[in-house]
Order: sequence, then structure tokens, then C-alpha cells
Amino acid sequence: MVEQEKKATIQSVDRAVHILRLFEDVEELGVTEISRRLGLHKSTAFGIVNTLTMNRFLERNQNSGKYKLGMDLFRISSGAQMGIRKIGAVHVAQLVEDTGETVNLAVKDDIYVVYVEKKESHHSMRICTTIGQRLPMYCTAMGKAILAHLEQSEVERIFAKSEVTPYTNRTICTKEELLFHLDQIRARGYSLDDEEFEYGLVCVAVPVMNIMNEPIAALSVSGPKQRMSAENIERIYPLLRSHAQTLSRELF
Repeated sequence: MVEQEKKATIQSVDRAVHILRLFEDVEELGVTEISRRLGLHKSTAFGIVNTLTMNRFLERNQNSGKYKLGMDLFRISSGAQMGIRKIGAVHVAQLVEDTGETVNLAVKDDIYVVYVEKKESHHSMRICTTIGQRLPMYCTAMGKAILAHLEQSEVERIFAKSEVTPYTNRTICTKEELLFHLDQIRARGYSLDDEEFEYGLVCVAVPVMNIMNEPIAALSVSGPKQRMSAENIERIYPLLRSHAQTLSRELF
């Protein structure tokens, strides 16, 4: 029976699994390299890679033409391993009650942050982000909170790979401006997105660190500019910091 189960495999599925496993220690691969590593004909490798890309298990880098792990693979894996989302949900809910604003939890995903948990405020205005959404690091409060605690070489790599888009006239669009902002974040302890990604929206964020004191996620509080005053941000920051530190201890 066991021998029959071993033989009852579908070759194309087996090859797709082997392709995905290539990305365990390599960030990006081209079709030619994938076919070479697995001993597949290039047309066969392309067909499987194209299918995985259409289903968002892989994603194509438009600049390099190479592929990397995609968003749907992350969503499936996060469903199987609740981890930070399950533990963080308690903190997100409590922060909404404490601050009265929308709270988000995101994890680092190469040059992006991916939203893994979110709870809206009780106000009628809603923040247009969703769980599973992936946003650039350079123009988001959670992204910059993470960037501020990375080595400068890693910050420069992430910025160089990012497709810099001026979402508003306040969006950071140069490396020099970003590095200046990161110095400010380290000095005051929290990150701000002051209408950099969306007009009228202000977001304050802090990182969640692992046992090596490396940023692996971030917590944020978002709200309309008229409510997110400097005084309110100063009130929110200690709450955010406390929850992020507790979340880090619970995770690690």
C-alpha cells in the first residue's frame, strides 16, 4: 500500500513543488536557471513557472525578468502557521480600544510589508488596506519602522530594488531623503507616514524585534490627519511600543 502511494504521484505537481523549493535559499531565479537546476527542458520549466505565476505562487520581477515567491503562497503558509497573526491579533484588538483608531500588523517580505492582521476603528472613516496586501517599505510607516533597524547596506538594497512611486507630493523618492528620515525615526523611537502614501492619512508605527534584535514585523495605528495630531501621536506611541515589546517576548 505504501509503495503504491509513493508511485501515485502527478509528475507536473511534483515538478512544481521542486521549483518552489528552489527558492528556500535563493531570492530570485530565471527560467533558464530553474530548468538547469532541475534538469528540465526549458519549455517545461516555463510552463510550470507560468502556471505558478498565474496563481500567484510565484511573482515575476519586471526589472530583472526573474521570479520569486508570490503572495498567495504566503497567504497559504500563514494560514497553516498562524504564528504572529494569531498572537498579534490580541494586541491589535486592544490597541484599537486604547487608541480609538485603526491598527495594523505587518511582516517584512523582502522590499515590502505584508499586512497579516488589521482591525478598523469604530469611526465611520475606513482605512483602505486589507489583510494580505503588500505595500512598499519606503513610503509606509511600518516599512520605515523596519528599515530604521536594518543595516544601511540592506536599506540601500531594498530602496534600489523598489519601484519608487510618488503616491503624493510628500512621498520619499530619494535614498538621501529616506536615510534622513530613518535617522529621525531612530532618534524619536517611532516612524511616521504623514500623507506619504495617501492624502489625509497619517500612520505611526514601531517595529517588532526577534531575539537577535532584528525587525521582523511592525505594529501601526492609522487615522485621518485631523485626528492624528502631534499630541495624539505622542499619546499613542507608548501604547504601541509596549504592545510591540510584549508581542516580541510572546513570539520568542
